[in-house]
Amino acid sequence: MNKQIIPFNKPYVVGKELFYIAQAVMNGGIAGDGQFTRLCQEWLEVNLGCPRALLTHSCTAALEMAAILADIGPGDEVIMPSFTFVSTANAFVLRGAVPVFVDVREDTLNLDERLIEAAITEKTKAIVAVHYAGQPCDMAALLHLCDKHGLILIEDAAQAILAREKDRALGTFGHLGCLSFHETKNVISGEGGALLINDPKLIERAEIIWQKGTNRKAFSRGEVSKYTWVDVGSSFLPSELTAAFLYAQLEQGESINIHRRALYESYYRQLKPLEADGCLTLPCAPGGKPANAHIFYVLMRSNEARGELIAFLRERGIHAVFHYVPLHDSPAGLRYARSVGQLPVTQEVSASLLRLPLYSDMTIEQVTEVCEAIFQFFAGTQKA
Repeated sequence: MNKQIIPFNKPYVVGKELFYIAQAVMNGGIAGDGQFTRLCQEWLEVNLGCPRALLTHSCTAALEMAAILADIGPGDEVIMPSFTFVSTANAFVLRGAVPVFVDVREDTLNLDERLIEAAITEKTKAIVAVHYAGQPCDMAALLHLCDKHGLILIEDAAQAILAREKDRALGTFGHLGCLSFHETKNVISGEGGALLINDPKLIERAEIIWQKGTNRKAFSRGEVSKYTWVDVGSSFLPSELTAAFLYAQLEQGESINIHRRALYESYYRQLKPLEADGCLTLPCAPGGKPANAHIFYVLMRSNEARGELIAFLRERGIHAVFHYVPLHDSPAGLRYARSVGQLPVTQEVSASLLRLPLYSDMTIEQVTEVCEAIFQFFAGTQKA
């Protein structure tokens, strides 16, 4: 096998990560909720425009906090796409709720807002909007549905850091928003996440849940004379080492996304002739301009063709991967959840979507190398 020369993903250091980590250690406390945690939270609040942000050790933890804050309990139903990561569903199953899967749109691969109302029952408590590849769901439609039916709107914005719709950051439309800083994301800390609390009425309880169910934050501000156990909660904080690494990344967040957009646009431009020839379908981004260029994918004509292209690229040292296996027909999905309809778009996309390499220090020359290999693949299949 040839040496892999273009990985699917490669963690990226922007410059000050190790300096900030050393500074955190020298500060004398690395357990969490220290200087760098507060700096990251303030950065998110200012740059995304949300009333309160709380760092978490993962986006999964942020989703679990959101489920608690939404008072999700046994028998409640939560509408979401099946084409998403398992954490989107797990957070609510852990509270005893039933995920209700609705199909996605053919263009954005996001929750199809036209199908949601038929899925709403008297047990429905919330809708989870997953911004696939950082591209926005139809937030106006989702907000209207939630207002009409008295539902909570939670944004799974794991892939959407610094992505915007109409100059508003994704993750700040709903009552709650959840971000990921996993090493595969644009802005990273290895593992990490954040909960964006957009409804001010939820802030006080969010701080309690975040601090293991205690009112420790109020105590640290001098609002109570001692802190004690007042609610459910868990250890959702990341360490200061994680926060220090993340803060360096956040400082360069916009420049990271600018570079990723250039890579995405190069992919889009170079592969456009293959779409015109009917070989594949490119992602839906108006004018080829992505919100934050988290993912560049193509839709192949069949699962078999996708597998052949993956193998072809790997032989040339290029690592491309498929994405989500639908949750609705997984073993746990069949056990804990239900679906509305057959979800044909979800099934088709899951069988045909191929993610191409895209990482923060990738070069345009490497994008061209990937594209040239894809052209070679289709030239060979056409001859055959």
